[in-house]
Amino acid sequence: MNRLLLFIVSCFFICKVEAQNRGDIRIMSYNTENLFDTADDPLTEDNDFTPTGRLHWTNEKYHHKLLNIYKVIAGVGGWQPPEIIGLVEIENRQVLNDLIFNTPLSKFKYGIAHYESPDPRGIDVALLFRSDKLKLLHQEPIYINFIGNPNKKTRDILFVKLLYSNLDTLCVFVNHWPSRRGGEIETEDLRYEVANYLHQKVSMVLKTNPAAKIIIIGDFNDEPSDQSITAYLKAQPISNQLAVNQLYNLSYNLLKTSKIGTHYYRGHWAILDQVIVSGGLLNPKLGLYAKPSDIHIYAADFIVQPDKKNLGIKPLPTYSGPKYIGGYSDHLPVYLDLLIKK
Repeated sequence: MNRLLLFIVSCFFICKVEAQNRGDIRIMSYNTENLFDTADDPLTEDNDFTPTGRLHWTNEKYHHKLLNIYKVIAGVGGWQPPEIIGLVEIENRQVLNDLIFNTPLSKFKYGIAHYESPDPRGIDVALLFRSDKLKLLHQEPIYINFIGNPNKKTRDILFVKLLYSNLDTLCVFVNHWPSRRGGEIETEDLRYEVANYLHQKVSMVLKTNPAAKIIIIGDFNDEPSDQSITAYLKAQPISNQLAVNQLYNLSYNLLKTSKIGTHYYRGHWAILDQVIVSGGLLNPKLGLYAKPSDIHIYAADFIVQPDKKNLGIKPLPTYSGPKYIGGYSDHLPVYLDLLIKK
């Protein structure tokens, strides 16, 4: 208990800066770097994350990881944790329950949107939402069937509709696109296909309601200027002439305003974790809206470490290869504030 109390007190000081100029809804997206429990699932490739596996993933390490994820969430949220949290690389419903019930997040009323995906490693995406402020209207997985490669499996896209304070509806898509393992060029067609599935679903939403408030978050394993984002998903930089039914990638702003990205590899920062919105969400006339400048990368001192080789910083991960570091994640989270005009 004393250890937990010290943990909470430390979060108090972390939260002070992020609480300044907070919007009505704060949306966070975070790749948690393999949030696995310690049980062996015989249907997935999770053997490394067991006490006897290659990474010696024990209950102590698991609970330390949960508290670390909580600490990041508390830091991003400020005085109140984010109203909406998109999570990437979580194993199952159990780790979500442990996160919201067995950490100080239990003080807040979080609901869960989640489906088991067919990913070989057993990792999924999920959405947590403050059920005291948001009502779940709809949730569904968007299953990816690769043309010409039906045996290839990846994470589903999670589609969720939320009602905020009986005032406005928000459509959220949580993503974790296929990785670049095996080569960026060699795997790009996989991300093109996933982007196309997402574009089709977004188009259906906009056909029903051209002014729909849409936000797309997650780890895309591509950058804002890559073809999967620009040509297949058709998400563009902010322009002077905003179209209500067009997608705009707010993460382009981060290319201009941030010296870092969300993922660091071989001395290079990349913005793989992005926030994309519909033009309807950039309209401040009524209901929920976002300002393009209100997107941020969260890089508090406690979740980064010095990069001695390149004289900068880099994420402080849970593992570096097979070596246990005890950090947070190999990604940094991004967040966006939404405002409400009544």
